[in-house]
Amino acid sequence: MCGIFCLLSRSAAPEGRDQAVLEPLQRRGPDSSRDVSVTGTDSGYRCLFSAHVLHMRGLLTPQPLQDAAGNVLLWNGEIFGGLPVDPDQNDTAVLSQRLQACGTAAEILSVLSAVRGPWAFVYHQRAAECLWFGRDFFGRRSLLWSFAAGTMTLTSVAAHSPASDPRSWQEVPAAGVFRVDLKEFARSDSVSLEIFPWDHPNIPSTSPESLPIYCLVETNPAGLAMSAPVPPLNESLPASSPDPPTESRLSVRDLDELLAGSARPDEAKRLIRVLSEAVRRRVQAPPPLAGSASVAVLFSGGIDSMVLAALADRHVPAQHPIDLLNVAFRLQEPKNHNKKRNKDSPNSGPTAPRTFSPFDVPDRLTGRAGLEELRGLNPERRWNFVEINVTPEELQEARRQRIRHLVLPLDSVLDDSIGCAIWFAARGAGTVMEDGGPRPFTSSAKVVLTGIGADEQLAGYSRHRVRFQAAGLRALLAELSMELGRISSRNLGRDDRVVGDQGKEARFPYLDEDVVSHLSSLPVWLKADLSLPRGVGEKLLLRSAARQLGLGPSAVLPKRAVQFGSRVAKMEDRREKASDKCRRLLTGFWLK
Repeated sequence: MCGIFCLLSRSAAPEGRDQAVLEPLQRRGPDSSRDVSVTGTDSGYRCLFSAHVLHMRGLLTPQPLQDAAGNVLLWNGEIFGGLPVDPDQNDTAVLSQRLQACGTAAEILSVLSAVRGPWAFVYHQRAAECLWFGRDFFGRRSLLWSFAAGTMTLTSVAAHSPASDPRSWQEVPAAGVFRVDLKEFARSDSVSLEIFPWDHPNIPSTSPESLPIYCLVETNPAGLAMSAPVPPLNESLPASSPDPPTESRLSVRDLDELLAGSARPDEAKRLIRVLSEAVRRRVQAPPPLAGSASVAVLFSGGIDSMVLAALADRHVPAQHPIDLLNVAFRLQEPKNHNKKRNKDSPNSGPTAPRTFSPFDVPDRLTGRAGLEELRGLNPERRWNFVEINVTPEELQEARRQRIRHLVLPLDSVLDDSIGCAIWFAARGAGTVMEDGGPRPFTSSAKVVLTGIGADEQLAGYSRHRVRFQAAGLRALLAELSMELGRISSRNLGRDDRVVGDQGKEARFPYLDEDVVSHLSSLPVWLKADLSLPRGVGEKLLLRSAARQLGLGPSAVLPKRAVQFGSRVAKMEDRREKASDKCRRLLTGFWLK
């Protein structure tokens, strides 16, 4: 992974960049930093390229990478398939060699279309005097742009600073690949972009109102397009509609009885095969220090993270630990707390009074229960359950110093809550229990697996149930079809910026191209059945897979969003709505 930056300007303009952006770029890539400046041979333009590398595979390859022909590549990505990359090779070097052999736009698009894995890139094609840039189909790597008169800036992360208006930053749409004719830029002193869109019905919009000022985007005249890595959603419907939903809760035994005799166990086996391979590719990481983990999981104990942890256990060498990162934000102590049972506990039935802990949030309780399930699956594995406890004071300081810059250009209450939860979780600084007591612990894992993408494909959100109840399966299909089209702008750029700030790399197995292709090919009724109660009907296929993996109570836990499970939302102004603009992000000050 890398922090990448490119400033395009007239050659007569002073060379420089906003220094407030440099530090977060360097945190993303602590292993190598370098700048390269390129000017047009006969044209009046300059490109300042800057890259900061987190070394993950092959030989450490500093960036920007300039080849013998003078082409310059900034690559923030991982090639997990599509192009051959040997274990001892660096994918930046492999991609640079492939692009150097390209003479036409169609050849460049063919190379990029073949890549399977997350990426954001900037490429200066010297001979053609063009600047190419873009993000992968799902937008799993961040890339922001900002335009002013006679300049364009591209960067992995921006920052609030006196030198720039935060409203000028936007995420580059994951709509395809863009190209700038640098000779034309030098002549006109304005940025005109050609887009080579993904050949897919659910790509994000590049309408004029979604673009910054000082910029014009047009579809390339030749009509060339990027080959989409996944097919459209299977929109077939069953012969009969499901029964209306019920409100009861089902047990693990109920789930097993429900699945018996259905097609889902066989489909679950197929899902396990493709998802297991996606996890295998993503747990490959530099060898850790002795006794340390190379892989961590953002871990709530819910079904998404439990399945990822169980599959990671198949592929991480037995002698290496796996870190389970579990974040909790401090609760206020309730009155009569020794008589009050936490309603979010994963267990049922009467319990003895226990001492209240202000960090016993729902995700902490389900996380501990999930840890015991994983220990049952593999008692020989060292599972580091990292309890990451966050006080209001810590949250205030981290938001002001770091998180509000990383969430930019997003600015909603929801972005603030999720961004804060993921930032502290990815930092991995907490305690683990040893010999009955807590020991300070900080995860050293560079790879962080996250479960984003499961809900979007398997109808896991409450809004999916609302749509189904209101208008049936056809409306649910329309909602699911929309989900992947907007996931780049809604989630993934933000999550990449937040995790990358720790010098770690977020990896998304549920968004592996093979996994998405497999799930997209299935009819919706095999993936979910929202006529069934919460905790079973949503993500029903994944729950079937969880049972085949040997998981128990976690297979029937209802969906709980991280901002509620970690209780970060409880530390904020409770009158806020998730979609409201968050004043804390805009000012950086804690508001009572």
